[in-house]
Amino acid sequence: MSGDSDRIAALETRIAYQDETIEALNQTVTAQWSEIERLKRAVAQLEERLEDAVSGPGPVDRPPPHY
Repeated sequence: MSGDSDRIAALETRIAYQDETIEALNQTVTAQWSEIERLKRAVAQLEERLEDAVSGPGPVDRPPPHY
């Protein structure tokens, strides 16, 4: 019966390490998802600014500030 106990202990140890690994991976995926969402918002803002710059009014003819 000692062999069975050793096998069970080894399996329990492996499961504990796997649980830790899964938790670490979950935290990594969650952090990456947050970063992706932040980057999506930044890209959307940049696209809006680019569209405004392209479709906005042309340059205004004003004298330079030193005149």
